Amino acid sequence: MTRSIQVDRILYQKSDMTNRAEKDMAERSEEKQQDFARKMTDILNYGALNLAMGIGYTTGLFEVLDAMDTPATVQEIAKDARLDERYIREWLGVMVTGGIVELEKNERGEDMYLLPREHGALITRRAGNDNLGVYTREIPLLTRCALDEVISGFATGQGVTYDHYPQFQAFMGQLADAKHCHVLVDTFLPWVAHGEMVRRMRQGIRVCDLGCAQGLALILMAEAFPRSSFVGFDISRQAIEVARQAAASRGLTNVSFQVRDCALLAGEDDLRETFDYVLAFDAIHDQTRPRQALQGAYALLTPGGMFSMVDIAASSRLEANQDHSMGPFLYTVSLMHCMPVGLVDGGEGLGMMWGREKAEAMLREAGFDRVEVAEIPNDPFNLHFLCIKSHSNGS
Repeated sequence: MTRSIQVDRILYQKSDMTNRAEKDMAERSEEKQQDFARKMTDILNYGALNLAMGIGYTTGLFEVLDAMDTPATVQEIAKDARLDERYIREWLGVMVTGGIVELEKNERGEDMYLLPREHGALITRRAGNDNLGVYTREIPLLTRCALDEVISGFATGQGVTYDHYPQFQAFMGQLADAKHCHVLVDTFLPWVAHGEMVRRMRQGIRVCDLGCAQGLALILMAEAFPRSSFVGFDISRQAIEVARQAAASRGLTNVSFQVRDCALLAGEDDLRETFDYVLAFDAIHDQTRPRQALQGAYALLTPGGMFSMVDIAASSRLEANQDHSMGPFLYTVSLMHCMPVGLVDGGEGLGMMWGREKAEAMLREAGFDRVEVAEIPNDPFNLHFLCIKSHSNGS
């Protein structure tokens, strides 16, 4: 009898513990679901806000608001912006509810709108290199350019060719050009190798830019360092033609541009060991054959020459990127552009987030035994990989 009571008590305790465990699990599950529901609300709101902010940046509305020192009515904003009042009013609804623009009332009870100076310092052109507002245009542009093709790629595994991205390419070119104009000659190059490369360019060396696009970086360097000669390679005939015309319009004779596939450079005997400095600005991760492109960079350099590769600041390991402040944004840009263009014709499809570890390994695989990685001043998006060629190609 006693043993039966003890067994019943043990069974009851086990049942009670099971019930409590199941209750705790259910409560944790409910809490997790509620947390995710709030996250989903944020995602929907911020996704919509990004689109509307991109419109505000493109139409110049942020610039108009930033120029107003005091709250203004929608009529005043429309007048200064020379845009339709009704559209602006609806757009301001997004900006106010999204916490971008502040809403006040005047003595007549009319709505008044103010872009705080602190906000304008991050989303208008006066922000310079700190301008985050310009990036609100990227996702809408990528959606317009290649959404259907990327969705199709999930089924086929095929890449998406560059000719789907003319508007996005033009936008990214404008971003890169603006950055080069602000920092390339005065800030970035003097920082490279503690000014060693600037000293060499002043004396006179040969410099090459891989994936030069429309050539502004080389044109700026050619103007700043007339004793050096500069050559740009790009696979786009249209971009090269624009670069040639731009150089000619400035009367530059120490810069030239050629249509070449960077992946084939290592096999070009006439180019082997002909450059003292090679650069690649955010160009390698878009290559269909990035390993061969890096081998080409190595082959181009003279012994003791330097290769500057500027590319995204991220890890090759997803778990290490979980706390990246712009991880979702960068992975999305990669999904919508960098990876698909890299998959064309059976390419490797590195993607923008190939990361530091893989980049270092591929650079060493290409032949560089000295690779120094550093954060770039005033550039939170990229890392600088400075690679030095120690030996001749034939050694």
